[in-house]
Amino acid sequence: MDWTAPVDAYCERLGPGLWAEPVNAATNLAFLIAALVMAWRLRGADLPVATALTGLLALIGIGSGLFHTLAQPWAGLADVLPIAAFALLYTHAASRAFLGLSPLVSGLITAAVIPGAALTASLAAPLPVFGTSGPYLVLPVLIAAYAVLLRRSAPRTARNLGLGTGLLILSLTFRGLDAPLCDQFAIGTHFLWHLLNAAMLGWMIETYRRHMLAPLPPQR
Repeated sequence: MDWTAPVDAYCERLGPGLWAEPVNAATNLAFLIAALVMAWRLRGADLPVATALTGLLALIGIGSGLFHTLAQPWAGLADVLPIAAFALLYTHAASRAFLGLSPLVSGLITAAVIPGAALTASLAAPLPVFGTSGPYLVLPVLIAAYAVLLRRSAPRTARNLGLGTGLLILSLTFRGLDAPLCDQFAIGTHFLWHLLNAAMLGWMIETYRRHMLAPLPPQR
């Protein structure tokens, strides 16, 4: 594989060049802004997992920025690896903190995300909008499942996860509409995926922060 071959995968890009996707490139700042907001929100809190997630959020912005400027396969890898790391770390943390599962069970659930992504990719492949985002579709399913499981024991966290699910589905919708709507919108819709996904990832960290800092319910 040629790791430096040019990649043309988005509506906005009409040719090679560092600034051939100016809007897609610039909107990666949303990830960095979300990371800065969460770093400020986490000040003084002893939440190392949330801090690690915030660092990964910043790396997502940097990796995606590299891909939408340099547009080469190695930069694409720098784009997807922080996203995968964020998803796996959050799954493990949520299993432990939200559901109170053991490290072993939490690890097994986290490991299952990878074959789960392969399964949703296969199932979604024929779909007109979500087909290109198939591997990501395991995530809203997982988040929604945790929301349902928490609806009684931690209703606020469940509602926050439900909002995160909605934001993720909306962002994936715009990700999938980039090519189909390219004739109508010259810059495409991928930049909306950046903006909404940055908000969603920041919100997921905030959801974890709120859950961890919430007062314990009174003992009966």
